[in-house]
Amino acid sequence: MMTSPDPIKFHLGSTHPACIDQELLLKECRIQHVRRSGPGGQHRNKVETGVVINHLPTQISGEAAERREQGRNRSMALFRLRVNLAIDHRITEISETPSLLWQRRLCNGTLKVSSEHVDFPALLAEALDAVTHFQFDIKTSSQYLHCSSSQLIKFLKKEPRGLALINRKRLESGLHSLK
Repeated sequence: MMTSPDPIKFHLGSTHPACIDQELLLKECRIQHVRRSGPGGQHRNKVETGVVINHLPTQISGEAAERREQGRNRSMALFRLRVNLAIDHRITEISETPSLLWQRRLCNGTLKVSSEHVDFPALLAEALDAVTHFQFDIKTSSQYLHCSSSQLIKFLKKEPRGLALINRKRLESGLHSLK
């Protein structure tokens, strides 16, 4: 089972929902068990093992139905919810320094984390919040996060929807898109 990261308060007085403890996050959510259609013939999933988790304060959700075990689908849906929260929910006031989680994951200016790691959604939320705070200026954002611009872009590329969001906002601001 996937465990959530420790609550990280990297923003002034608040914690991004992608970073809070699993049990606290689930208290703010509605969980539905669903049956999804798909191939499989006689071995097709005939019970409600699919899971949809909806974060009530933001109306952002995550879902999974590809496994036959409800517990595995629940873990995947929770992870997807955290990633969706990281992408779609912004907190614009940031602290003076990056979070302890970010600092622990940084090694000689390189952020070491897989896009499937439990820490990934919290780190993605922090990166996107920093880039938003610094008005989509990657150089200033990377200086704040103590990594190079290329490392920050490489990290953002691990979640294409996050990079697409930044590029859309950069274009709206008259800046070129990131490659």
